Amino acid sequence: MLCKHTQAQARAFASGAQSVAPRLSTPRAVVSCSKTSAAAAHPATAAASTSRRSSVRVLAAKQEANVRHGSVVAAPSQKYGVVVGRFNDLVTKLLLEGAYGAFQSHGVSLDNVEVCWVPGCFELPVVAKAMAKSGKFDAVVCIGVVVRGATTHYDAVVSAATSGVLNASTDTGVPVVFGVLTCDSMEQALDRAGGKVGNKGGEAAITAIEMANLMASLRGDGLAAPAWGPKA
Repeated sequence: MLCKHTQAQARAFASGAQSVAPRLSTPRAVVSCSKTSAAAAHPATAAASTSRRSSVRVLAAKQEANVRHGSVVAAPSQKYGVVVGRFNDLVTKLLLEGAYGAFQSHGVSLDNVEVCWVPGCFELPVVAKAMAKSGKFDAVVCIGVVVRGATTHYDAVVSAATSGVLNASTDTGVPVVFGVLTCDSMEQALDRAGGKVGNKGGEAAITAIEMANLMASLRGDGLAAPAWGPKA
C-alpha cells in the first residue's frame, strides 16, 4: 500500500503525462491545418501551373510546324555542278570520289553531275558562279585543298577562295558549297579525304543536296525569291 506522499507523486506524474500528450499532438494538427490553409488560400496556383504547361506545349507545336529541314534525298530531276581544283590533286581526286559516292547513295544519278577541273582554289569561285548563274544546276560544290607553307600565300588563297565561294552563292541565289580543305600538312588533308576523319568531299555533296531541297521547298511555297543568277 502506497503512502500518501507516494500517491501524490503518482497522481502528479499521471497529470503531467496527460498534459504532455496534447502538447505533442498540437504541432501536427497545426502543420496539417497550415498546409490545407495554404492550398485553400492560393486556389489559382495549380491552375496557373497547368496553364503554363499548356502554353509550352502549344508553343512547341507552333515552332515545330514552322521548322523546315532540307531532305538529303535528291529529287530525280536535280542537277549538280562540281568544281575541283587540280592543285594537290592527290587529295582532290579522293575528295571527288567521296562526292561521287555521296551523290549516288543519296539518289543522284552521276549523269546529273557535271564536273569541271580548274588550276587551283583561287579559280574555283569564277567557274562556280558561272555555273550557278546558268540556271541549270540546283547546287554547286567547290572542292580544293590548300596546305600551309612557309609564306603568307596560304592566307591569301584561303581568304580569296572562302569569300569567292560565298559570293558565288549569295550573288546567284543558288547554293554553292565550300568543300575546300585548309590544312597545316598533307597528312591532315589525307585524313579528311577518306582517312580517319572521313571524306569531306562526300559531306559537301550531302550539304549541296540538303540545301537544294531546302531552297526548292521555300520557293515552292513562295517563301524565298527565285534564283536570280540567270538574269544577272
